[in-house]
Amino acid sequence: MTDTADTSPHPLSIPDYRYFWIARFSAVLATMGMVVVIGYQFYDVARSDYGMSIREASFQLGLLGLAQFIPLAVLTPVAGWVADRFDRRRVAIFANSIDGIVALTLGFMTAQDALTLPLLYMMAALHGVARVFVGPSMSSIVANIVPARILPRAIAFNSMAWQTGTVIGPGVGGLLFASNPVLPYWISAILLAVASFAISRIRPFPKTEIKGQAHPFRQMIDGLHYTWNERFLLGAITLDLFAVLLAGATALLPVYARDILNVGPQGLGWLRAAPAVGATIMALWFSFRPLKHNVGIKMLWAVVVFGMATIGFGLSKSFWLSLGLLSILGAADMLSVYVRSSLVQLNTPDDMRGRVAAVSSLAISGSNELGEMQSGMFAALLGPVGAVVFGGVGAILVTGVWAWLFPELRNARTFEPHFRKTSS
Repeated sequence: MTDTADTSPHPLSIPDYRYFWIARFSAVLATMGMVVVIGYQFYDVARSDYGMSIREASFQLGLLGLAQFIPLAVLTPVAGWVADRFDRRRVAIFANSIDGIVALTLGFMTAQDALTLPLLYMMAALHGVARVFVGPSMSSIVANIVPARILPRAIAFNSMAWQTGTVIGPGVGGLLFASNPVLPYWISAILLAVASFAISRIRPFPKTEIKGQAHPFRQMIDGLHYTWNERFLLGAITLDLFAVLLAGATALLPVYARDILNVGPQGLGWLRAAPAVGATIMALWFSFRPLKHNVGIKMLWAVVVFGMATIGFGLSKSFWLSLGLLSILGAADMLSVYVRSSLVQLNTPDDMRGRVAAVSSLAISGSNELGEMQSGMFAALLGPVGAVVFGGVGAILVTGVWAWLFPELRNARTFEPHFRKTSS
């Protein structure tokens, strides 16, 4: 997607970035292995212990997404302000500790065969709390430890850590769960401890000083105002928000694994990993050949491909075809994430980076969690296949509307901060 290779130093040549990458990979590997097991256990408990139908249990999966979203919606301004006000390393360690508590609690309750839907809802909400704090703090650290000229490459390699963990985590989690339902949780707790240790090894960097003497609540709102006034950022973030919100196919993967493709928890692990396979390949490409030209139009076409792959997956009855389509879906989503993340980091002053990153994290996480709720609701009305196809069509339509509402997206050529001047 680029015409020349980048000759800048690789981010991994920086020791602090290596610690950061290890922490990122370990935490994602832990949480993704844990989340895929939670989803399957939740759906299975609803079907087996509560006697729910497929549509009723699918709707419960949607409510599980809502349980994770509520903390995000409430705490996002606070989390962004905390990332700008306090040591970002300590905030990230705190968030990983919360996820460690979730892993240990679910491991113990699984061992006691005492899982219930209320407990799983509670743990999902606590996981949402961890995510809302880890997102702004971790994403903001990168800009403090690598030079600006290699930041897009660092973001791509950071995404590869996330996507690689997302590839391996679900597959390993499914295999461990099939061997012993408790193992995924114990392994996740250990990996989260490793992530916290790696973060602690990053050398201290200058503390961010928020400009002005405004009240903390006002400082929290400033991140929203900044994003709202930057049309390019606003268009990119909201495009991803609404596209993923509609095309939340991954929320219904437990339904496909158990009752449509009939592949069980192991198959669910591979279905959850498939989007990350495509995303990892795309992120690896960008880590060596960063995207430089026509970034806006490429992002728009990526969302269209994302929608088309979602439609194909919804209609597929073949496990292998489904894996292929999910991989394409993940690669397209990675391109969109790469463009948006680079824009947020390069177009935001450091003293506001945590707050603006919190807005972006809310869009990403909100689209995922609310997308799960939307998918569950529509699965109750249209069935799981109808819900997935509807979402894919919706993502394509949203892309067309956003290309018209935000011409800045169509006309964007590079990541340069001068977009803020031309779009004002």
